[in-house]
Amino acid sequence: MSPITGMVFNILRYTLDDGPGIRSTVFMKGCPLKCAWCSNPESQNTWPEITHRDSFCQKCLQCVGVCEEKAISVDKNGVYIDRNLCTRCGKCVDVCVTGTLQFMGEEKSVEEVFRLVWKDIEYYKNSGGGVTISGGEALFQADFVEALLKMCRDANIHTCLDTSGYGDPNKLKRILNYTNLVYYDLKLIDPVAHQKFTGKSNDIILSNLKIVNKSDVPVVIRIPVISNVNDSDEEINGFAKLASGIDKIDKVHLLPYHKFGMAKYKILDRSYEYTALEAPSAERLQRLKEIVESYKINCEVRT
Repeated sequence: MSPITGMVFNILRYTLDDGPGIRSTVFMKGCPLKCAWCSNPESQNTWPEITHRDSFCQKCLQCVGVCEEKAISVDKNGVYIDRNLCTRCGKCVDVCVTGTLQFMGEEKSVEEVFRLVWKDIEYYKNSGGGVTISGGEALFQADFVEALLKMCRDANIHTCLDTSGYGDPNKLKRILNYTNLVYYDLKLIDPVAHQKFTGKSNDIILSNLKIVNKSDVPVVIRIPVISNVNDSDEEINGFAKLASGIDKIDKVHLLPYHKFGMAKYKILDRSYEYTALEAPSAERLQRLKEIVESYKINCEVRT
């Protein structure tokens, strides 16, 4: 039994977009980047967080009565949680029979997660699928990810690491020993813009990409296409040039911006600043795809 545990916020089974075949995707909680357009705000912090879905609420006030910190109130607009007072004790979640209040994030052992993904072993075998570790940022909990991927590889399950590349290079090297495929998410090439929109430099990311390249593991470069942020011809040429230098580049995925994550900010009592931003047009995406393909790289627009 491994003593290593990790903070997991979701495990999706039967996924088709996180690598080849039918897969199980394990989402790790915690990310060092703070991308302005992030569609998974629940993945950013490393601790469990309480969410509230007001449409479920029957205003029974059980949560209000049980909260010793007086952090919860309920009115006609729904539930309000004073995050400064809340200690995340979970008593409100325990008494909420409608599921209005839920914990996002749970500490799990490597064995617990492996037992769950093992249930779909026949799907992996029949479809050429496997297990993908994503986030948040998988490298943020590198010891757990390494142990889980090793357990999967030892069981002949195909493994995929989905990462922004922001993490300890030595731990990345260890993880790559148990990785069949890497999804490498690049946000911006321009270092100033990267700092502005993600809160971090991209030096470590670009340096770690060289480590991945030396590992001989196939790589898919994934680019979230954000209008007026990283969708210029110059920026996409920079991505494509970088990708063309990867020995085992499999393809490039262009991931158009979407607003599907907006509702998640509300249930976490956070604001979302990109409400006015629209998805890039089909014509613009086609132009960017053609730029990438001009470097003799297979490129897909993934919606």
